[in-house]
Amino acid sequence: QVQLVESGGGLVQAGGSLRLACAASGSIFSPNTMGWYRQVPGKSRELVATITSRGSINYADSVKGRFTISRDNAKKTVYLQMSSLKPEDTAVYYCNLYIWIGSSPADYWGQGTQVTVSS
Repeated sequence: QVQLVESGGGLVQAGGSLRLACAASGSIFSPNTMGWYRQVPGKSRELVATITSRGSINYADSVKGRFTISRDNAKKTVYLQMSSLKPEDTAVYYCNLYIWIGSSPADYWGQGTQVTVSS
């Protein structure tokens, strides 16, 4: 069974930086995509950034130039380096793993980590 555990959230002032990490356990087959999503109360969960096992990266327009996603396949860990943080980045950040098991897709989520950016 795959499990995802996030770490690194917290409180930071606007303009500051935080680094999130998400470690996966269990059998993870390639190709796969790991990523970060975020959600604020009353709104839908939105994509922040994704990275495939082959290194292809996608960012939401709102974080381009400020956030950097990376992964260490040997450690089964994905990172999100967040810089120049803004109050509007405040949200619960969720790690996601999307893989194919045979011919069926499987979606896994972490428990979420709170990021709060004060003005």
